[in-house]
Amino acid sequence: MQLTRAKKLMLNTVTALVDQAVVVLCGFILPRMFLVSYGSAVNGLQASITQFLGVIVLCEMGVGAVVQSALYKPLAQKNELAISQIVCSAERFFRKLGALLLLYTFGLMCVYPVLIKHEFGFVYTASLILIISLSSFAHYFLGITYRLLLHADQYGFIPTALRSVCLLVSTAVCVGLMKAGVGIHGVKLAAAVFFILQPVLLAWYVRKHYTINHRLKLTVEPIKQKWNGFAQHIASFVLVGTDMLVLTVFSTLDNVSVYSVYNLVANGMRQFMMALTTGIQATFGNMLANEEWEKVTVFFARVEWLMHTSVTLLFGLCGVLIVPFISVYTRGITDANYIVPLFAALLVFAQALFCMRLPYSTLIMAAGHYKETQNSAILETVLNIVLSVVLVQYWGLVGVAVGTIIAVGYRTLYFVWYLSGNILKRSRIYFVKCIGADVLVVAVLLLLCHPFTLQRTDYIAWCWLACKVSLIGVGTSWAVNRLLFPAEVKAVVGQLRRVKNLIHKRKETYEK
Repeated sequence: MQLTRAKKLMLNTVTALVDQAVVVLCGFILPRMFLVSYGSAVNGLQASITQFLGVIVLCEMGVGAVVQSALYKPLAQKNELAISQIVCSAERFFRKLGALLLLYTFGLMCVYPVLIKHEFGFVYTASLILIISLSSFAHYFLGITYRLLLHADQYGFIPTALRSVCLLVSTAVCVGLMKAGVGIHGVKLAAAVFFILQPVLLAWYVRKHYTINHRLKLTVEPIKQKWNGFAQHIASFVLVGTDMLVLTVFSTLDNVSVYSVYNLVANGMRQFMMALTTGIQATFGNMLANEEWEKVTVFFARVEWLMHTSVTLLFGLCGVLIVPFISVYTRGITDANYIVPLFAALLVFAQALFCMRLPYSTLIMAAGHYKETQNSAILETVLNIVLSVVLVQYWGLVGVAVGTIIAVGYRTLYFVWYLSGNILKRSRIYFVKCIGADVLVVAVLLLLCHPFTLQRTDYIAWCWLACKVSLIGVGTSWAVNRLLFPAEVKAVVGQLRRVKNLIHKRKETYEK
């Protein structure tokens, strides 16, 4: 059955949110089980090996995003030759990357066990490295190109759902094995089987539903802007890690710890918002490939408003509740001061700015404008590094947060300016109106929630506070948007009613 763009978008969004929930759940269960079953030393060993192998992700060089953008037009035009050329080029690139991973893993197996020989034997550590690396081999040799193809064709919900199911089953199997007394090698090998299963199933699905000639001889490079994608990828990688690095070098480890605790919450919110936009880029790409400019403009305006509204509400609530949460989370820890309201507010604001620009950056990337926007990515990173290094000397944590806000704020405004002038040719007044609504919602929320305090330092009291603040936040956001964006609110209400009626009709049909 052929799915419409709207259904694909809904499926992509829902599966991405479910996948995020599964990742969080399994990420909570497994580390605890490793600690209980094997102790801190073995848990630290497997975590360290995983971290070292994670370095190879940097070598993807942002080419994945460029490959996905290159596929939009041939997929829309059903140009099987162009699709095959791009897929073959991507496969050859990622196989070279897999060979690089093989060499890197071999080197790690030789060097890493020597560094920790006083804790574990050489064979014990080297074999564990080999087992943990199996999933990465499968990912780069088999899975990544097919995953990119499905995401570009708006079928990203297939690999996403497959990953969620495999992760859940893998976690259940690993927990069962640990309870049965199986060693760390057996548990990691069982987990690797499920990671290997994913690309195998994806390869089977793609070969069944797509006609791809894997024996093509490429005379020209079908994937343009590879190195531009690399530049943006490196800039993004450095941007994310700058704050922690600057604090480590120029501040104290206490501040690093405080930053990491607050960032755990703020980054979780960011990942949630990014999951909401998972399927949007492919939808934009399909519309642009078909040159449906009116539909792109209308759809983008709706996404823009929804993202502004969602980011303002969720991060506004986060700004009010994060310090009370941290006070509960760090209760009893007295070796550092974790109650830093100004830093908390600035960090949340920085992450909100990043999420607010997602619609703009997503559409720009869907249009394949990597080369045209790479200088802004480099400048954003340079700004963050320079300002953070300078300001941390005077303001510590607050200085790092201010540097990030200025850098991220610059590129957010750049994206708005670039999109309006080079892709959609639209007025920037709508963006200004959205910002005005955002400021008004946050101001009213802070004013109304100012009298609320945490009565007791426990999770029950915090949950009660969160319920009260959330009710005020939802009410405030609804009132402000009802006043300033009545058409958008009416459209959302109408959509919710249609979904409700559809569910009701299906229920009646099932009962009959």
